[in-house]
Amino acid sequence: MSDNLPIMTTVTRVIQETPSVKTIFFEEEFDARPGQFVMVWIPRVDEIPMALSAPDALTVQEVGDATRALGMVKPGDLIGIRGPFGNGFSPEGRILAIAGGLGAAPLLPLAKQHLGITFLLGARSASDLLYTNILDTCSDLMLSTDDGSAGYHGYVAGLLRDMDLSLYDSICVCGPELMMKSVLEILDAKGISQKGQFSLHRYMKCGVGLCGSCCMDPDGLCVCRDGPVFRGDILLMSELGRYHRDASGRKC
Repeated sequence: MSDNLPIMTTVTRVIQETPSVKTIFFEEEFDARPGQFVMVWIPRVDEIPMALSAPDALTVQEVGDATRALGMVKPGDLIGIRGPFGNGFSPEGRILAIAGGLGAAPLLPLAKQHLGITFLLGARSASDLLYTNILDTCSDLMLSTDDGSAGYHGYVAGLLRDMDLSLYDSICVCGPELMMKSVLEILDAKGISQKGQFSLHRYMKCGVGLCGSCCMDPDGLCVCRDGPVFRGDILLMSELGRYHRDASGRKC
């Protein structure tokens, strides 16, 4: 695949996963490691970074103009995909995956590749839980919901309180930043932050480390080039869960 120009591919089907989330399948298959991302071009709208949820699919939640337009595509429409980019997850040994909300998307391929891993899946409510049917067949699945409508009543990080994390060699995490920060704090308190692999999301323009729009404080690491997956001990003093920047570079 070209890193410079998007590959135009035809949408083949769209699945409504939850009330606010859809999975879009397309003709082209991309050879990506779990956690790598692609730049998705919605013609006449914008280009945005997204993780692949399958070699031929991405899962989208409508949160802005670009994702709203992407959520409106139908079979037969064309979208452009550039990549894959970034480093992805690199788990070894016994694996624990922790996903919050749409963070399940880049972790789904990981669960399919490493059958039987422990997978903690959290969402606001039972109706917002993603891929439960698939994950229930390929992983040791544990659920949490903020409202208690399924599984543990509380945030997904709360499931870690009664777990022996020393049993795991790699802990792969993706979801809202405050959730990931909570997980990192738990790992750090147990002295195992280096076992964590966290997938970050930042505003991106180029996707290849040239524009600097996704640089993180304090070390200037680019999420697109040096990530999007970072080891936990590298993130301890970073901006994770504290702030990020908008398109103009202002903290928000």
